Amino acid sequence: MVYEKRYENGLRLVVKQMEGLMSVTMGILVGTGASVETDAEDGISHFIEHMQFKGTQKRNAFEISDAFDRLGAQVNAFTGKDLTCYYSKCTSDHTAACFELLSDLFLNSTFPEEEMVREKGVVCEEISMNEDTPEDLCLDLLAQAFYGKENYGRNILGPAANVKGFTVQDIYNYKKARYCPENIVVSFAGGIDPETAQALVENYFSALEKGTFEERKPKIVYGRKSLVKNKPIEQMHLSIAYPSVPRGDEREDYITALNAILGGSMSARLFQEVREKRGLAYSVYSYLSSFPECASQNIYAGVNPSKVQEAYEAILEVVETMKEKGITEDEFLRSREQMKASMFFSNESSNSQMLLYGRYMLYFNQVFDFEEKLDRINAMTHAKAQEVLSVMFDESKKAVALVGKTDTPLPL
Repeated sequence: MVYEKRYENGLRLVVKQMEGLMSVTMGILVGTGASVETDAEDGISHFIEHMQFKGTQKRNAFEISDAFDRLGAQVNAFTGKDLTCYYSKCTSDHTAACFELLSDLFLNSTFPEEEMVREKGVVCEEISMNEDTPEDLCLDLLAQAFYGKENYGRNILGPAANVKGFTVQDIYNYKKARYCPENIVVSFAGGIDPETAQALVENYFSALEKGTFEERKPKIVYGRKSLVKNKPIEQMHLSIAYPSVPRGDEREDYITALNAILGGSMSARLFQEVREKRGLAYSVYSYLSSFPECASQNIYAGVNPSKVQEAYEAILEVVETMKEKGITEDEFLRSREQMKASMFFSNESSNSQMLLYGRYMLYFNQVFDFEEKLDRINAMTHAKAQEVLSVMFDESKKAVALVGKTDTPLPL
Protein backbone atom coordinates (compact mmCIF):
# COMPACT_ATOMS: atom_id res chain seq x y z
CA MET A 1 0.00 0.00 0.00
CA VAL A 2 1.29 3.46 -0.95
CA TYR A 3 -0.13 6.71 0.38
CA GLU A 4 0.64 10.31 -0.56
CA LYS A 5 -0.30 13.65 0.94
CA ARG A 6 0.40 17.13 -0.38
CA TYR A 7 0.27 20.16 1.89
CA GLU A 8 -0.58 23.78 1.15
CA ASN A 9 2.96 24.91 1.92
CA GLY A 10 4.33 22.57 -0.78
CA LEU A 11 5.57 19.78 1.48
CA ARG A 12 4.94 16.26 0.20
CA LEU A 13 4.52 13.03 2.17
CA VAL A 14 4.77 9.51 0.77
CA VAL A 15 4.25 6.31 2.79
CA LYS A 16 4.99 2.75 1.65
CA GLN A 17 3.30 0.45 4.17
CA MET A 18 5.03 -2.96 4.18
CA GLU A 19 2.99 -5.65 5.91
CA GLY A 20 4.86 -7.94 8.30
CA LEU A 21 7.77 -5.59 9.02
CA MET A 22 8.52 -4.61 12.60
CA SER A 23 10.72 -1.68 11.65
CA VAL A 24 10.33 1.66 9.90
CA THR A 25 12.73 3.69 7.77
CA MET A 26 11.97 7.41 7.63
CA GLY A 27 13.66 10.04 5.53
CA ILE A 28 13.56 13.77 4.92
CA LEU A 29 14.72 14.50 1.37
CA VAL A 30 15.73 17.95 0.13
CA GLY A 31 16.19 18.70 -3.57
CA THR A 32 19.56 20.36 -3.24
CA GLY A 33 23.21 19.46 -3.54
CA ALA A 34 26.52 20.29 -5.14
CA SER A 35 25.11 20.94 -8.64
CA VAL A 36 23.18 24.06 -7.61
CA GLU A 37 25.93 25.70 -5.54
CA THR A 38 27.74 28.85 -6.59
CA ASP A 39 31.53 29.06 -6.43
CA ALA A 40 31.26 30.76 -3.03
CA GLU A 41 28.85 28.07 -1.80
CA ASP A 42 30.85 25.12 -3.17
CA GLY A 43 30.70 22.45 -0.44
CA ILE A 44 28.01 24.08 1.69
CA SER A 45 25.27 21.49 1.04
CA HIS A 46 27.53 18.79 2.49
CA PHE A 47 28.72 20.99 5.36
CA ILE A 48 25.12 21.79 6.36
CA GLU A 49 24.34 18.06 6.35
CA HIS A 50 27.09 17.61 8.97
CA MET A 51 26.07 20.63 11.04
CA GLN A 52 22.40 19.60 11.33
CA PHE A 53 23.51 16.95 13.85
CA LYS A 54 25.48 19.36 16.05
CA GLY A 55 22.81 20.79 18.31
CA THR A 56 19.24 22.04 18.40
CA GLN A 57 17.29 24.36 20.67
CA LYS A 58 16.79 21.54 23.18
CA ARG A 59 19.61 19.01 22.55
CA ASN A 60 23.35 19.23 22.11
CA ALA A 61 25.28 17.02 19.69
CA PHE A 62 25.82 14.20 22.20
CA GLU A 63 22.21 14.25 23.37
CA ILE A 64 21.03 13.82 19.76
CA SER A 65 23.18 10.75 19.11
CA ASP A 66 22.51 9.36 22.59
CA ALA A 67 18.75 9.69 22.12
CA PHE A 68 18.83 7.69 18.88
CA ASP A 69 21.02 5.05 20.50
CA ARG A 70 18.62 4.71 23.44
CA LEU A 71 15.91 3.81 20.94
CA GLY A 72 18.18 1.29 19.24
CA ALA A 73 17.73 3.39 16.10
CA GLN A 74 20.09 4.01 13.20
CA VAL A 75 20.52 7.57 11.92
CA ASN A 76 22.57 9.07 9.13
CA ALA A 77 22.54 11.49 6.20
CA PHE A 78 24.14 11.93 2.80
CA THR A 79 24.64 14.66 0.23
CA GLY A 80 24.64 14.14 -3.54
CA LYS A 81 24.78 16.33 -6.63
CA ASP A 82 21.05 17.17 -6.44
CA LEU A 83 19.79 15.55 -3.24
CA THR A 84 20.41 15.79 0.50
CA CYS A 85 18.77 13.15 2.69
CA TYR A 86 18.44 12.72 6.46
CA TYR A 87 17.15 9.31 7.51
CA SER A 88 16.65 6.95 10.41
CA LYS A 89 15.52 3.38 10.97
CA CYS A 90 13.89 2.12 14.15
CA THR A 91 11.58 -0.55 15.47
CA SER A 92 7.93 0.26 14.83
CA ASP A 93 7.17 0.86 18.52
CA HIS A 94 9.68 3.76 18.55
CA THR A 95 8.46 5.44 15.37
CA ALA A 96 7.02 8.54 17.06
CA ALA A 97 10.06 9.14 19.28
CA CYS A 98 12.45 8.58 16.39
CA PHE A 99 10.64 10.95 14.04
CA GLU A 100 10.58 13.62 16.74
CA LEU A 101 14.38 13.37 16.96
CA LEU A 102 14.85 13.43 13.18
CA SER A 103 12.49 16.39 12.85
CA ASP A 104 14.24 18.24 15.66
CA LEU A 105 17.70 18.03 14.10
CA PHE A 106 16.28 18.91 10.68
CA LEU A 107 14.08 21.84 11.70
CA ASN A 108 15.67 23.25 14.85
CA SER A 109 19.44 23.09 14.45
CA THR A 110 21.23 26.11 15.94
CA PHE A 111 24.76 25.64 14.53
CA PRO A 112 26.80 26.51 17.64
CA GLU A 113 30.05 28.33 16.86
CA GLU A 114 32.23 25.88 18.78
CA GLU A 115 30.67 22.99 16.85
CA MET A 116 31.25 24.87 13.58
CA VAL A 117 34.97 25.08 14.35
CA ARG A 118 35.22 21.38 15.20
CA GLU A 119 33.18 20.20 12.24
CA LYS A 120 35.20 22.26 9.78
CA GLY A 121 38.19 20.20 10.92
CA VAL A 122 36.21 16.97 10.48
CA VAL A 123 35.10 17.87 6.94
CA CYS A 124 38.61 18.97 5.97
CA GLU A 125 39.82 15.54 7.11
CA GLU A 126 37.09 14.00 4.92
CA ILE A 127 38.42 16.03 2.00
CA SER A 128 41.92 14.71 2.73
CA MET A 129 40.56 11.16 2.91
CA ASN A 130 38.95 11.65 -0.51
CA GLU A 131 42.34 12.77 -1.84
CA ASP A 132 43.79 9.52 -0.51
CA THR A 133 41.07 7.37 -2.15
CA PRO A 134 42.19 7.23 -5.78
CA GLU A 135 39.06 5.55 -7.16
CA ASP A 136 36.84 8.30 -5.74
CA LEU A 137 39.34 10.93 -6.83
CA CYS A 138 39.37 9.55 -10.36
CA LEU A 139 35.57 9.60 -10.64
CA ASP A 140 35.42 13.16 -9.26
CA LEU A 141 38.03 14.16 -11.84
CA LEU A 142 35.95 12.47 -14.53
CA ALA A 143 32.88 14.53 -13.58
CA GLN A 144 34.99 17.67 -13.93
CA ALA A 145 36.38 16.52 -17.29
CA PHE A 146 32.85 15.79 -18.52
CA TYR A 147 30.88 18.74 -17.12
CA GLY A 148 33.52 21.32 -16.26
CA LYS A 149 34.11 22.79 -12.81
CA GLU A 150 30.51 23.87 -12.17
CA ASN A 151 27.07 22.21 -11.83
CA TYR A 152 27.40 18.40 -11.97
CA GLY A 153 31.15 18.67 -12.23
CA ARG A 154 31.48 19.94 -8.67
CA ASN A 155 32.99 17.77 -5.96
CA ILE A 156 30.34 17.26 -3.27
CA LEU A 157 32.82 17.99 -0.46
CA GLY A 158 33.95 21.31 -1.89
CA PRO A 159 37.39 22.89 -1.42
CA ALA A 160 38.87 23.08 2.09
CA ALA A 161 39.28 26.87 1.76
CA ASN A 162 35.52 27.25 1.32
CA VAL A 163 34.71 24.96 4.22
CA LYS A 164 37.02 26.88 6.54
CA GLY A 165 35.31 30.13 5.58
CA PHE A 166 31.64 29.17 5.98
CA THR A 167 29.73 31.19 8.59
CA VAL A 168 26.51 30.55 10.46
CA GLN A 169 24.88 33.26 8.34
CA ASP A 170 25.99 31.45 5.17
CA ILE A 171 24.16 28.36 6.42
CA TYR A 172 20.97 30.26 7.23
CA ASN A 173 21.04 32.03 3.86
CA TYR A 174 21.43 28.77 1.95
CA LYS A 175 18.76 26.97 3.97
CA LYS A 176 16.35 29.86 3.45
CA ALA A 177 16.79 29.56 -0.31
CA ARG A 178 16.84 25.74 -0.63
CA TYR A 179 15.38 24.07 2.52
CA CYS A 180 11.85 25.18 1.66
CA PRO A 181 8.75 22.97 2.02
CA GLU A 182 8.13 22.89 -1.73
CA ASN A 183 11.62 21.38 -2.09
CA ILE A 184 11.16 18.74 0.66
CA VAL A 185 9.66 15.25 0.68
CA VAL A 186 9.11 13.19 3.84
CA SER A 187 9.15 9.47 3.10
CA PHE A 188 8.26 6.47 5.29
CA ALA A 189 8.58 2.77 4.47
CA GLY A 190 8.03 -0.32 6.59
CA GLY A 191 5.77 -1.21 9.49
CA ILE A 192 3.80 2.03 9.63
CA ASP A 193 0.28 3.00 8.64
CA PRO A 194 -0.50 6.19 6.68
CA GLU A 195 -2.53 7.72 9.53
CA THR A 196 0.43 7.54 11.93
CA ALA A 197 2.82 8.99 9.36
CA GLN A 198 0.45 11.82 8.50
CA ALA A 199 -0.11 12.71 12.16
CA LEU A 200 3.65 12.82 12.81
CA VAL A 201 4.38 15.03 9.80
CA GLU A 202 1.57 17.42 10.61
CA ASN A 203 2.68 17.62 14.22
CA TYR A 204 6.26 18.67 13.43
CA PHE A 205 6.12 20.19 9.91
CA SER A 206 2.81 22.06 9.94
CA ALA A 207 4.51 25.25 11.10
CA LEU A 208 7.06 25.14 8.28
CA GLU A 209 6.26 28.24 6.24
CA LYS A 210 6.52 28.49 2.49
CA GLY A 211 9.84 30.20 1.99
CA THR A 212 11.72 32.03 -0.72
CA PHE A 213 12.64 28.93 -2.67
CA GLU A 214 15.24 29.50 -5.37
CA GLU A 215 14.72 27.26 -8.39
CA ARG A 216 18.23 26.75 -9.74
CA LYS A 217 18.79 24.95 -13.04
CA PRO A 218 22.39 23.99 -13.82
CA LYS A 219 23.66 25.17 -17.20
CA ILE A 220 25.13 22.12 -18.89
CA VAL A 221 28.28 22.57 -20.98
CA TYR A 222 30.13 19.39 -21.85
CA GLY A 223 33.84 19.68 -21.15
CA ARG A 224 35.18 16.98 -23.50
CA LYS A 225 38.52 16.97 -21.72
CA SER A 226 41.14 14.44 -20.71
CA LEU A 227 42.39 15.31 -17.23
CA VAL A 228 45.20 13.76 -15.20
CA LYS A 229 46.17 14.02 -11.53
CA ASN A 230 49.60 12.88 -10.40
CA LYS A 231 49.47 10.80 -7.22
CA PRO A 232 52.31 8.63 -5.81
CA ILE A 233 50.27 5.39 -5.76
CA GLU A 234 50.84 1.87 -7.03
CA GLN A 235 47.91 1.62 -9.45
CA MET A 236 46.67 3.79 -12.29
CA HIS A 237 42.99 4.64 -12.11
CA LEU A 238 41.29 5.49 -15.38
CA SER A 239 37.72 6.43 -16.20
CA ILE A 240 35.72 7.37 -19.28
CA ALA A 241 32.39 9.18 -19.65
CA TYR A 242 29.96 9.41 -22.56
CA PRO A 243 26.69 11.39 -22.60
CA SER A 244 23.49 9.47 -21.91
CA VAL A 245 19.75 10.17 -21.66
CA PRO A 246 18.49 12.32 -18.76
CA ARG A 247 16.49 11.04 -15.82
CA GLY A 248 12.93 10.15 -16.78
CA ASP A 249 13.66 9.74 -20.50
CA GLU A 250 11.53 7.01 -22.11
CA ARG A 251 14.75 5.22 -23.14
CA GLU A 252 16.16 5.16 -19.61
CA ASP A 253 15.18 1.53 -18.91
CA TYR A 254 16.93 0.43 -22.09
CA ILE A 255 20.04 2.39 -21.19
CA THR A 256 20.02 0.66 -17.79
CA ALA A 257 19.85 -2.74 -19.50
CA LEU A 258 22.64 -1.83 -21.92
CA ASN A 259 24.83 -0.60 -19.09
CA ALA A 260 24.41 -3.96 -17.33
CA ILE A 261 25.57 -5.71 -20.49
CA LEU A 262 28.55 -3.38 -20.79
CA GLY A 263 29.86 -3.49 -17.24
CA GLY A 264 27.24 -4.08 -14.57
CA SER A 265 28.10 -7.61 -13.48
CA MET A 266 30.69 -10.40 -13.58
CA SER A 267 29.22 -11.70 -16.85
CA ALA A 268 29.35 -8.25 -18.45
CA ARG A 269 31.58 -7.53 -21.42
CA LEU A 270 34.08 -5.28 -19.66
CA PHE A 271 34.65 -7.73 -16.81
CA GLN A 272 34.98 -10.70 -19.13
CA GLU A 273 37.25 -9.04 -21.69
CA VAL A 274 39.43 -6.73 -19.59
CA ARG A 275 39.76 -8.84 -16.44
CA GLU A 276 38.97 -12.48 -17.23
CA LYS A 277 40.46 -12.79 -20.73
CA ARG A 278 43.29 -10.25 -20.64
CA GLY A 279 44.04 -9.94 -16.92
CA LEU A 280 44.46 -6.17 -17.16
CA ALA A 281 42.42 -5.09 -14.13
CA TYR A 282 41.10 -6.36 -10.83
CA SER A 283 38.29 -3.82 -10.74
CA VAL A 284 36.52 -2.77 -13.95
CA TYR A 285 32.88 -1.75 -14.22
CA SER A 286 30.42 0.74 -15.71
CA TYR A 287 27.55 2.72 -14.21
CA LEU A 288 25.04 5.44 -15.08
CA SER A 289 24.87 8.84 -13.43
CA SER A 290 21.51 10.46 -14.28
CA PHE A 291 20.13 13.95 -13.63
CA PRO A 292 17.08 15.92 -14.84
CA GLU A 293 18.90 17.68 -17.68
CA CYS A 294 21.63 15.22 -18.58
CA ALA A 295 23.37 11.96 -17.74
CA SER A 296 26.64 10.15 -18.25
CA GLN A 297 27.61 6.57 -19.03
CA ASN A 298 30.76 5.99 -16.99
CA ILE A 299 33.47 3.33 -17.12
CA TYR A 300 36.17 2.78 -14.48
CA ALA A 301 39.21 0.52 -14.17
CA GLY A 302 42.15 0.25 -11.78
CA VAL A 303 45.23 -1.10 -13.59
CA ASN A 304 48.97 -1.65 -13.38
CA PRO A 305 50.90 1.47 -14.55
CA SER A 306 52.69 -0.56 -17.23
CA LYS A 307 49.33 -1.70 -18.61
CA VAL A 308 47.38 1.54 -18.59
CA GLN A 309 47.49 2.18 -22.35
CA GLU A 310 46.71 -1.45 -23.12
CA ALA A 311 43.78 -1.45 -20.69
CA TYR A 312 42.46 1.84 -22.08
CA GLU A 313 42.56 0.47 -25.60
CA ALA A 314 40.91 -2.77 -24.50
CA ILE A 315 38.04 -0.83 -22.93
CA LEU A 316 37.59 1.29 -26.04
CA GLU A 317 37.63 -1.90 -28.12
CA VAL A 318 34.79 -3.34 -26.00
CA VAL A 319 32.83 -0.12 -26.45
CA GLU A 320 33.44 -0.01 -30.20
CA THR A 321 32.47 -3.67 -30.66
CA MET A 322 29.26 -3.18 -28.71
CA LYS A 323 28.41 -0.06 -30.69
CA GLU A 324 29.21 -1.55 -34.10
CA LYS A 325 27.94 -5.13 -33.69
CA GLY A 326 25.20 -4.62 -31.10
CA ILE A 327 24.13 -7.06 -28.40
CA THR A 328 22.83 -10.60 -28.53
CA GLU A 329 19.30 -11.51 -27.56
CA ASP A 330 20.70 -13.73 -24.82
CA GLU A 331 22.59 -10.77 -23.31
CA PHE A 332 19.45 -8.65 -23.50
CA LEU A 333 17.25 -11.25 -21.79
CA ARG A 334 19.83 -11.75 -19.04
CA SER A 335 20.03 -8.02 -18.41
CA ARG A 336 16.25 -7.61 -18.37
CA GLU A 337 15.99 -10.38 -15.79
CA GLN A 338 18.62 -8.65 -13.65
CA MET A 339 16.56 -5.46 -13.73
CA LYS A 340 13.46 -7.29 -12.52
CA ALA A 341 15.38 -9.10 -9.79
CA SER A 342 16.82 -5.79 -8.59
CA MET A 343 13.30 -4.40 -8.28
CA PHE A 344 12.09 -7.38 -6.27
CA PHE A 345 15.14 -7.31 -3.96
CA SER A 346 14.63 -3.60 -3.37
CA ASN A 347 10.94 -4.18 -2.64
CA GLU A 348 11.91 -6.22 0.44
CA SER A 349 14.06 -3.47 2.02
CA SER A 350 12.45 -0.57 3.89
CA ASN A 351 15.64 1.49 3.40
CA SER A 352 15.49 1.02 -0.37
CA GLN A 353 11.76 1.71 -0.49
CA MET A 354 12.02 4.89 1.55
CA LEU A 355 14.62 6.23 -0.88
CA LEU A 356 12.86 4.95 -4.00
CA TYR A 357 9.48 6.50 -3.20
CA GLY A 358 11.00 9.63 -1.67
CA ARG A 359 13.26 10.30 -4.63
CA TYR A 360 10.53 9.58 -7.16
CA MET A 361 8.19 12.04 -5.48
CA LEU A 362 10.96 14.64 -5.26
CA TYR A 363 12.15 14.22 -8.85
CA PHE A 364 8.87 13.55 -10.69
CA ASN A 365 6.25 14.85 -8.24
CA GLN A 366 4.30 11.58 -8.37
CA VAL A 367 4.12 8.20 -6.65
CA PHE A 368 6.32 5.45 -8.03
CA ASP A 369 4.21 2.69 -9.61
CA PHE A 370 5.87 -0.69 -9.08
CA GLU A 371 3.52 -2.66 -11.33
CA GLU A 372 3.72 -0.12 -14.15
CA LYS A 373 7.52 -0.18 -13.98
CA LEU A 374 7.54 -3.99 -14.02
CA ASP A 375 5.19 -4.05 -17.02
CA ARG A 376 7.47 -1.61 -18.81
CA ILE A 377 10.50 -3.81 -18.23
CA ASN A 378 8.63 -6.94 -19.35
CA ALA A 379 7.61 -5.12 -22.55
CA MET A 380 11.20 -4.25 -23.46
CA THR A 381 12.43 -5.85 -26.68
CA HIS A 382 15.81 -6.80 -28.09
CA ALA A 383 15.11 -4.84 -31.28
CA LYS A 384 14.37 -1.64 -29.37
CA ALA A 385 17.52 -2.12 -27.26
CA GLN A 386 19.56 -2.30 -30.47
CA GLU A 387 17.93 0.94 -31.61
CA VAL A 388 18.65 2.76 -28.34
CA LEU A 389 22.26 1.55 -28.42
CA SER A 390 22.83 3.90 -31.35
CA VAL A 391 22.52 6.97 -29.07
CA MET A 392 25.26 5.76 -26.73
CA PHE A 393 29.03 6.31 -26.88
CA ASP A 394 29.10 9.71 -28.59
CA GLU A 395 32.84 10.20 -29.14
CA SER A 396 32.41 13.94 -29.78
CA LYS A 397 31.44 14.46 -26.12
CA LYS A 398 33.62 11.83 -24.47
CA ALA A 399 35.71 12.74 -21.40
CA VAL A 400 38.57 10.86 -19.75
CA ALA A 401 40.30 11.01 -16.36
CA LEU A 402 43.51 9.40 -15.07
CA VAL A 403 44.96 9.30 -11.55
CA GLY A 404 48.40 7.86 -10.78
CA LYS A 405 52.14 8.45 -11.09
CA THR A 406 52.01 10.37 -14.37
CA ASP A 407 51.50 13.84 -15.79
CA THR A 408 50.46 12.55 -19.20
CA PRO A 409 46.71 12.44 -19.88
CA LEU A 410 45.14 9.67 -21.94
CA PRO A 411 44.20 10.61 -25.52
CA LEU A 412 40.54 11.35 -26.22
